[in-house]
Amino acid sequence: MAYMMPNERLKWLTLCAAVVVLASVGNTLAANPADSDQKGPVFLKEPTNRIDFSNSTGAEIECKSSGNPMPEIIWIRSDGTAVGDVPGLRQISSDGKLVFPPFRAEDYRQEVHAQVYACLARNQFGSIISRDVHVRAVVQQFYESEVNNEYVIRGNSAVLKCSIPSFVADFVQVVSWQDEEGQLYGTLEDQQGTDGKYLVLPSGELHIREVGPEDGYKSYQCRTKHRLTGETRLSATKGRLVITEPIGSVPPKINNINDKFQLMQVKLSQNFAMQCPGQAYPVPVVRWYKFIEGTTRKQAVVLNDRVKQVSGTLIIKDAVVEDSGKYLCVVNNSVGGESVETVLTVTAPLSAKIDPPTQTIDFGRPAVFTCQYTGNPIKTVSWMKDGKAMGHSEPVLRIESVKKEDKGMYQCFVRNDQESAEASAELKLGGRFDPPVIRQAFQEETMEPGPSVFLKCVAGGNPTPEISWELDGKKIANNDRFQVGQYVTVNGDVVSYLNITSVHANDGGLYKCIAKSKVGVAEHSAKLNVYGLPYIRQMEKKAIVAGETLMVTCPVAGYPIDSIVWERDNRALPINRKQKVFPNGTLIIENVERNSDQATYTCVAKNQEGYSARGSLEVQVMVPPQVLPFSFGEAAADVGDIASANCVVPKGDLPLEIRWSLNSAPIVNGENDFSLVRLNKRTSLLNIDSLSAYHRGVYKCIATNAAGSSEHLAELQVNVPPRWILEPTDKAFAQGSDAKVECKADGFPKPQVTWKKAVGDTPGEYKDLKKSDNIRVEEGTLHIDNIQKTNEGYYLCEAINGIGSGLSAVIMVSVQAPPEFTEKLRNQTARRGEPAVLQCEAKGEKPIGILWNMNNMRLDPKNDNRYTIREEILSAGVMSSLSIKRTERSDSALFTCVATNAFGSDDASINMIVQEVPEMPYALKVLDKSGRSVQLSWAQPYDGNSPLNRYIIEFKRSRASWDEIDRVMVPGHTTEAQVQKLSPATTYNIRIVAENEIGSSQSSEAVTIITAEEAPSGKPQNIKVEPVNQTTLRVTWKPPARSDWNGEILGYYVGYKLSNTNSSYIFETINFITEEGKEHNLELNNLRVYTQYSVVIQAFNKIGAGPLSDEEKQFTAEGTPSQPPSDTACTTLTSQTIRVSWVSPPLESANGVIKTYKVVYAPSDEWYDETKRHYKKTASSDTVLHGLKKYTNYTMQVLATTAGGDGVRSVPIHCQTEPDVPEAPTDVKALVMGNAAILVSWRPPAQPNGIITQYTVYSKAEGAETETKTQKVPHYQMSFEATELEKNKPYEFWVTASTTIGEGQQSKSIVAMPSDQVPAKIASFDDTFTATFKEDAKMPCLAVGAPQPEITWKIKGVEFSANDRMRLLPDGSLLIKSVNRQDAGDYSCHAENSIAKDSITHKLIVLAPPQSPHVTLSATTTDALTVRLKPHEGDTAPLHGYTLHYKPEFGEWETAEVSVDSQKHNIENLLCGSRYQVYATGFNNIGAGEASDILNTRTKGQKPKLPEKPRFIEVSSNSVSLHFKAWKDGGCPMSHFVVESKKRDQLEWNQISNNVKPDNNYVVLDLEPATWYNLRITAHNSAGFTVAEYDFATLTVTGGTIAPLDDGMGHGNVHARIPMPAWMPEWLDLNFMVPLIATVVVVAVGICVVCVALSRRRSDDMRGGQKDVYYDVVYNQTMGPGATLDKRRPDLRDELGYIAPPNRKLPPVPGSNYNTCDRIKRGRGGLRSNHSTWDPRRNPNLYEELKAPPVPMHGNANIYGHGGHAHGNVECHYRHPGMEDEICPYATFHLLGFREEMDPTKAMNFQTFPHQNGHTPVPGHAGTMLPPGHPGHVHSRSGSQSMPRANRYQRKNSQGGQSSIYTPAPEYDDPANCAEEDQYRRYTRVNSQGGSLYSGPGPEYDDPANCAPEEDQYGSQYGGPYGQPYDHYGSRGSMGRRSIGSARNPGNGSPEPPPPPPRNHDMSNSSFNDSKESNEISEAECDRDHGPRGNYGAVKRSPQPKDQRTTEEMRKLIERNEAGPKQLQLQQTNGAGFTAYDTMAV
Repeated sequence: MAYMMPNERLKWLTLCAAVVVLASVGNTLAANPADSDQKGPVFLKEPTNRIDFSNSTGAEIECKSSGNPMPEIIWIRSDGTAVGDVPGLRQISSDGKLVFPPFRAEDYRQEVHAQVYACLARNQFGSIISRDVHVRAVVQQFYESEVNNEYVIRGNSAVLKCSIPSFVADFVQVVSWQDEEGQLYGTLEDQQGTDGKYLVLPSGELHIREVGPEDGYKSYQCRTKHRLTGETRLSATKGRLVITEPIGSVPPKINNINDKFQLMQVKLSQNFAMQCPGQAYPVPVVRWYKFIEGTTRKQAVVLNDRVKQVSGTLIIKDAVVEDSGKYLCVVNNSVGGESVETVLTVTAPLSAKIDPPTQTIDFGRPAVFTCQYTGNPIKTVSWMKDGKAMGHSEPVLRIESVKKEDKGMYQCFVRNDQESAEASAELKLGGRFDPPVIRQAFQEETMEPGPSVFLKCVAGGNPTPEISWELDGKKIANNDRFQVGQYVTVNGDVVSYLNITSVHANDGGLYKCIAKSKVGVAEHSAKLNVYGLPYIRQMEKKAIVAGETLMVTCPVAGYPIDSIVWERDNRALPINRKQKVFPNGTLIIENVERNSDQATYTCVAKNQEGYSARGSLEVQVMVPPQVLPFSFGEAAADVGDIASANCVVPKGDLPLEIRWSLNSAPIVNGENDFSLVRLNKRTSLLNIDSLSAYHRGVYKCIATNAAGSSEHLAELQVNVPPRWILEPTDKAFAQGSDAKVECKADGFPKPQVTWKKAVGDTPGEYKDLKKSDNIRVEEGTLHIDNIQKTNEGYYLCEAINGIGSGLSAVIMVSVQAPPEFTEKLRNQTARRGEPAVLQCEAKGEKPIGILWNMNNMRLDPKNDNRYTIREEILSAGVMSSLSIKRTERSDSALFTCVATNAFGSDDASINMIVQEVPEMPYALKVLDKSGRSVQLSWAQPYDGNSPLNRYIIEFKRSRASWDEIDRVMVPGHTTEAQVQKLSPATTYNIRIVAENEIGSSQSSEAVTIITAEEAPSGKPQNIKVEPVNQTTLRVTWKPPARSDWNGEILGYYVGYKLSNTNSSYIFETINFITEEGKEHNLELNNLRVYTQYSVVIQAFNKIGAGPLSDEEKQFTAEGTPSQPPSDTACTTLTSQTIRVSWVSPPLESANGVIKTYKVVYAPSDEWYDETKRHYKKTASSDTVLHGLKKYTNYTMQVLATTAGGDGVRSVPIHCQTEPDVPEAPTDVKALVMGNAAILVSWRPPAQPNGIITQYTVYSKAEGAETETKTQKVPHYQMSFEATELEKNKPYEFWVTASTTIGEGQQSKSIVAMPSDQVPAKIASFDDTFTATFKEDAKMPCLAVGAPQPEITWKIKGVEFSANDRMRLLPDGSLLIKSVNRQDAGDYSCHAENSIAKDSITHKLIVLAPPQSPHVTLSATTTDALTVRLKPHEGDTAPLHGYTLHYKPEFGEWETAEVSVDSQKHNIENLLCGSRYQVYATGFNNIGAGEASDILNTRTKGQKPKLPEKPRFIEVSSNSVSLHFKAWKDGGCPMSHFVVESKKRDQLEWNQISNNVKPDNNYVVLDLEPATWYNLRITAHNSAGFTVAEYDFATLTVTGGTIAPLDDGMGHGNVHARIPMPAWMPEWLDLNFMVPLIATVVVVAVGICVVCVALSRRRSDDMRGGQKDVYYDVVYNQTMGPGATLDKRRPDLRDELGYIAPPNRKLPPVPGSNYNTCDRIKRGRGGLRSNHSTWDPRRNPNLYEELKAPPVPMHGNANIYGHGGHAHGNVECHYRHPGMEDEICPYATFHLLGFREEMDPTKAMNFQTFPHQNGHTPVPGHAGTMLPPGHPGHVHSRSGSQSMPRANRYQRKNSQGGQSSIYTPAPEYDDPANCAEEDQYRRYTRVNSQGGSLYSGPGPEYDDPANCAPEEDQYGSQYGGPYGQPYDHYGSRGSMGRRSIGSARNPGNGSPEPPPPPPRNHDMSNSSFNDSKESNEISEAECDRDHGPRGNYGAVKRSPQPKDQRTTEEMRKLIERNEAGPKQLQLQQTNGAGFTAYDTMAV
């Protein structure tokens, strides 16, 4: 290129220029790319620092960012790792939200739910990370807050804390407090001020100031709220103040040592309270101070509207950061002091901002980011680039030279313990920067000198780099031989070249091309070797700063070079460790120092030939300056002080320049009190003569030399006292304007400016300005809006910063004002009659004039001399006084004073109230009263213009004087009050007094009240419970104290129960005994034996029962054990001892404490005889019985004994004693049989002691020494014939008996001599033989004699003659076959021969069953019978006991065992008022004997008795109340009632209820008003039932009564009369005539009956015969005296066997006759009916008469029956008011069914049996019948029916048409006879009922066997087998329809009676009428005979409740027994057409 032509060069340059232009255009395009709107990510919505959520709600955290392209959102943890989904617990939604779904508590995971997350947003330009997100999931947990008691000294303030568990403390805050009355105390925000006693502090504590004793009675609860769930709850505990009274003085003390130093953190703008928890006495004074920041000095806390002190607590509202600092609370009193330090940090939310947010920086240029942040406190500042920490912690980030890698997103993070904040900024690079790159370069080259050299470098980059060339580090410049050129290629590369023309050897070296642009440098170097000698180019002087490293390369040319070395001072380097020399000529010296390294270094280059070259390098080492640290001292200096500092530069090359600056501004010597002195070359002194505020700041000393510069900083603090910037001055303002007074000061620290107002009118004492709406201080300026006169005064502005005393300025603020009254309206009171003064003080500019008005009228004192006005001039205004000499009631008025001046006017009012004592209250009355309180009301009296303070209610008991009164105070605002604590049932006098401040009124008029009764409040006293017997306890007690009666005690409830059980008490009611001081007592019966009972008693009055007494416990007397000992066993020990053992009876059956056991034992054959039994007592469970008979079977029983007696005996056991040797034979005879033979006979031993096996007969010749002979005889042989004896020689004989044990004792010896003379002797012995009834008996008589004796027998002294039962056997024995009782007696046997005669006598005892014992009735009760038992005199065998048989009528037989020595026996648990049959049998060891006669009797008790109608019935308009307690039970408890009703004009009865309980009232509802009704009541008890019928009229709707129905005779009772046509005369009243006619007919018929009876008597008497079963069937109805006897034809006797009921018309039965038995009928004047009893033992004409009570006539004439005496009849006469008939003996008849109309083909024929002894049979009851149409006038029925016997063992009972068969024990069913019947009828029936025999539960029938018929006064006809009531039988009309026309009178066209009720008709619907209580019926007795009587079958009534049968069960039982006679249907013949009714009128 060096050789180009000029033109070519021009072309080249032109091309280069074009390339450069193109390159620059390309640069411009690159700097403005098309995508310049692209940017890095920026957060649009950044998540908050804390996310707290409940597990029940879950949470979503949103993170949004913007950028281009749109950034990607990634959630990361604090360690930078990415967050993924956790199924169900954490997921990231598609829009970038972090979602936490609700989860169960057990699914909580700490790594998910308690984690620090961050949101990362990134795109291609960078990444940013959000602030820390603290996620905390809160699992809902149960928590309870608590309030603990706080202990406080009286007078101090107390703070109650609400303790919240730590695990919820972050989420739960206190919202309010409340006391136990519900009074709410809100938080500070809710309250208007802080002046109240109670204050809830912002932190949730309850602050109570000035605590007094009354505060100790309240308890407090806090209410908390959970901010996540919103749940509020009260604290679980209530706290209260425990107030302690100080004892002496108490110095202040802090109870909790932790309270002495407190750390508080409060959020910005929050309210907070700092507590000073010191307590003392006297109450301490608390002062608050704040330390000046950075010092130990403190100043008082300035109180204002924002900062308040309540007691010792400092409350600051709307916290600001400036409030942070250290506070001191000082507590002092007279005896000591204490202090509390509190460090307060006010936290402000953190925020940050980076300035600038975006900057574009060119390569290499500096970049600065500044982090601007706010908030408090700031703990750390950190920087991140693209999400990675940079390790920089300063607020300013400076990048000195921006490189490509510096572009991206920068973030500044500020953090404290609670939160963090971040800001981001983006750094962009300017344009498109590419650092230079060498793309192509030259290589090392070796050449010869001469040719030209071309070196080329190609570089690229953006911007386009520039290329320069160097040779050995020295830049190459163009010269004549070196040419450098370059151009830019099309693609932007720079091509540079170096041309060396004609290269020399010296041109060799290291060539380098350097490509450089503003964004970087690139270089390339390579050697150019030119052959030649060594050559070193000149090296320039090298300056280097000390401490740096020197690196220099020796510039060597020439080639080849063998070595290059460096020398210093001719020494080859290195000469020390710092020096390093490299073969290529490079020298490195590290850490250069002046002393050692500043020198001239020589480089020597050699070649192989030895040629060398040298070059020198001078190295200069420069030292930079170093400034020593200095300071102005640690403490701040004060203004005016001097200050100095020395700046010393000990190191550094001179010359040095030393400069000073203050706050970066240079300091000039002599200015601003600065003095600079250069002490020497290296020291400069700074002096400040007098410090001022100007001198505060940072001082800097800068030292500079050629090597560099150094500096040091020091801060000077100057305390500057406040100084005025703007001092306030006096101001005047118009009233109502807005005033503003400025006051500004500065100083260090910055002073605090406050305003105060003078107290009073003069400066001197100042107080803080109270916060109000119109006064405020802002930055030292006092603002008073709407200024008023009250704001006038002296004000003090004070500036304090702790330096000096501070600044203050006093100014006067004056207000130009119109007159003003401070009080616009006030009340003033005065007592009437006393003087008064009214004053008005007006303030304002004087002069001021004042006028007075009274009730808006001008007041002129001249018009009333009572008024006087005076004025007084004051400093602030005028005072006017109005005086009133003597106040009157009229002075109660509104007084107004009006003040006027030049600026305006004002007025004020005084409400004058003249007060006096109140007037007395009036209109005192009683609103309500109870037993212990009375509610009063009264009218408020005139209060005397003074509020009534109270009313005093005075009350006393009526007998007391007004000096002994009680008082009740009532507030004055009420006119009602309750007087309490009165005594019930007491008379009180009450009056009232009003009271105000002036005094008390007079008493009101007294009222008298009687308090209501109350249940007794006292318990019965002196309660004693004592056992009476085993099942009875007697309880005695006395009434409660009289004051506790609360009324009149009516009685007591005595409750008892088993002790130690949870069962309820069973109560019995006892009436009160009025006798003073008498003890009450009650016996509790039917208790368990020996059982502890608890007894309580409560008194009751008509209000109710009082309190239960305390439990009294007592045991019943010990009973006898109810179970025998078990497991009884006996073991035979010896022949005379037996061991008996047993096991104790069960404990529960002991019924006491078992004391001993008794063993009862006797030989089994004597066991029946109690007298022969032996007893042995023992306490153990076994015993040995001694002294027993040998070989005897013993029977034993064991029983346990308690204090109550002997218990139940065990089942007999049997043991036999062991056999023993027998006793001697009882007797021995030796009878001569001949001259060589003697017959020895003997009697067996009395005690064989076993089974006799043999007898041994001993014989011995007397006097001889001969041996004794023995002869064995079998046991059954009782004699032995000794033969071969010597004649006339005496022989001695004796006998022994032997058992298996051995030979027994020998009998007595007997001597006999054989002889020829053999007199008659009997060998048998006198003996007693016992034979069993019906068995054979044999009595021996063995005789000897020669000649053979003749044997004869005498029986009971009578010579025996043989017959078919008795015969003489050949051996002389007497045999009796089939022994009977008569065979008993003495039997003597006589043997006689010619020589002698002999006899023996046997006694025969016949053991037969006992004969019938005697049974007599001893006593009766309602549920028991006592019978006396006597054995038959003819019984020979010992009686072992009795069996007692008894049965109720219509029941089953029951038995009871009675011991033989029991003369009386109680049959208990019987039915009340019921008939019973009783007989007894005896038994002995043979068996059961004959039965006694049957005893017919009844238990006491009667059917229910009628109540009085007014007591029973209570009528209203649509109902009737029935008081069933009015019924009397007749001695038998009521079971139930049947209630029926109907309208009076109806026929049908409606059953209301069939089971009304007796103790209840019953209401019949749904009746029509003003209507007549009939009511029928059937009362049932076990004795029967009673029917009562009532008529009543319901009231009208308005409650009135209606007139009675008239019967045509002016009588209101429809029962009384039968209406008649008007034309009939009065005396023809049918009620009179019908009975009259009937009576005449009855008398006539009676005469006929007597005649018939006389004519039949002869034939009747002939009918004798054995007594047998008899039948009598009588249909019986009671009726009035006008009854007629219906005598029917005798030929009906075979067809019809009963008397028709009165409402039945019987058709004649073809081919049969009626057969009636004759009766004698007798009437008596004045008697309605008479009874007579026939007694065969009396005179036949003597009759016993029983009078009946008179009968009410109901308006009817009473016709009395007449009768005469019948003579000559020896028979049972019966009379009854009405028809009487009986079935005659041997009369065959059939019984028509009573139940339904039956088919006559089903009739059963019966035949009556003849009477015994020829007596006319008498029926069990005489039937009665009402004649057709008879006007019955009374309504109770009584009747019965005798019971026919079906056969010997079955008894038939005709019951209302039903037959029942009962089977008693067959062997006792003997025939009966009427003459004997009397004994079995010994009972009385009252109110005998009719209708069904089973119309109610229980056997309720009249006695079928009653021989003396009952008198009855009722004539209604009711009944049926089901008890269905029909009131159209008989007279065809009910009680209300007693017309003559009836069913019996076909002529009146009456309809047919209704059909019988259905079979399943409810039997309980029986109904009978009773209008009066029935008459008592006298007993009538037939002659007593002991023959058994008919069995009156009835359903058995078990004494056990569970066995009692219901009505339905009994009905079914009756129906089951209908198997007797088939029911027959009455034939309807002769065209009569009448339906027979299934009824029985009883």
